[in-house]
Amino acid sequence: MRSRNISVSETSRPVLPRHARLKFDETRQVWVILAPERVLAPDEIAVEVLQLCDGVRDVGQIADQLATKYAAERAAILSDVIAMLQDLADKGFLAEAREKTP
Repeated sequence: MRSRNISVSETSRPVLPRHARLKFDETRQVWVILAPERVLAPDEIAVEVLQLCDGVRDVGQIADQLATKYAAERAAILSDVIAMLQDLADKGFLAEAREKTP
């Protein structure tokens, strides 16, 4: 089941969809995203970004945190994070957090 495609921007609040989860595979000693009938093994940097995709932080905040941690240029990190998250969204591995209604 594919989630609704999103267009990732600096203000997006990404989260893994309900049908997918990020899990450490003890046997292979790698992080994987598990989804029905699909498995994706993201690289170390992608895992770090995905661990920050909690539906609360927006992409700009994620880029800020990574730029501070790695003492890197925010604009370059933001561009790379948006590209990576958009690729995952296009493959159905990422959704946009929705506002909770009272």
